[in-house]
Amino acid sequence: MSGRPTRAIVERWAHEVEAAEVADRPAAGFARSEPRGRAIRYLRGLLSDTERKNGWQLAEHLGEATPDGVPHLLARAGWDADGVRDDLTAYVGQHLGDPHGALIVDETGFLKKGTKSCGVGRQYSGTAGRIENRRVGVFLAYAGSKGSALIDRALDLPREWTNDSPRCRGAGVPKAVAFATKIVLAKRMIERAVAAGVPARWVTADAVYGSDYAFRIALENQGLGYVLAVRTDFAVTVGFRQIRAKALPAEVPAGAWQRVRGGAGSKGPRWYDWARTRINGPDPRRCQRWVLIRRNASDPADVSYFVCGGRAATTLPELVTIAGKRWVVEECFELAKGDCGLDEDEVRSWTGWHRHLTLSLFALAVVAVIRSRVPPVRRKKGARG
Repeated sequence: MSGRPTRAIVERWAHEVEAAEVADRPAAGFARSEPRGRAIRYLRGLLSDTERKNGWQLAEHLGEATPDGVPHLLARAGWDADGVRDDLTAYVGQHLGDPHGALIVDETGFLKKGTKSCGVGRQYSGTAGRIENRRVGVFLAYAGSKGSALIDRALDLPREWTNDSPRCRGAGVPKAVAFATKIVLAKRMIERAVAAGVPARWVTADAVYGSDYAFRIALENQGLGYVLAVRTDFAVTVGFRQIRAKALPAEVPAGAWQRVRGGAGSKGPRWYDWARTRINGPDPRRCQRWVLIRRNASDPADVSYFVCGGRAATTLPELVTIAGKRWVVEECFELAKGDCGLDEDEVRSWTGWHRHLTLSLFALAVVAVIRSRVPPVRRKKGARG
């Protein structure tokens, strides 16, 4: 299919947002129609062109005289955010599912003032390059050939919170919630995605997760391949010797490097030289392991490393493709914050954070599904650019 979308196609997109699938799907978490209807309107507000997605402006978009209904929906109305999250996962799997899809783990921060917002603390921000007052969420994204979306979220609750029961009670943190590392939160989200039947073959994440042995074993036990970034001092066993990742490039034969495009940059395609080294594993018949090496084609000193696991027949280009998908989650964050109100919540409680985030992720998924239906533009023969 090519060319401009027809009027019928545009009407189907509107139907997606207005009533049909989205309005029917967020139902598992609702026992009554009133909060469900308000949640659908809130979702539409997140998808609107409202300049800011805060309580006042969303209420105005919904035609309400005061913003009271918005905090009621997020804090006190009777509905289950995890049930809606499960609907979100099913929605993405149905419309964007790909047998070769990948799950991507990453986190992002949310700047907050004061000390009462659930999970807030003085934490280092890589984006800002300094310590700031913020709370952090760990997210799971899904990427397939049809598109990508965020499908799960978990609030990173620091020990300073879990060790302070009165503070947790004040923010509405459930009694059963205990401290969990980002790695544990990520494992739980991946387990939920697998249990829900999300069609994924791979997992990718940064070095925080790649360096954790238990995390990698958990993926292997679930039958998932992985391409996970690691630091230069990451130690592996090759044959009967242990070696650091940074020493591996010197052992790669000159003819073993393959030049493959690593993605599009601001100045055009980014090309890298890639190689892989097989490393020891407990059962190579079930899961083969490698270290994937990426070397900047224009700067050989710029080298990155990934620990990988997968079927023995896995090719180097397959691993390169998955390594490149790690940046998809950054695009999801940018779109979710820019257009779907991900970082514009005005809630302090545990419940409010999870409810707003869930509806924001659902809004992002709607955008992804609509985008997947945009027909490709066919270039005219001989066209330049």
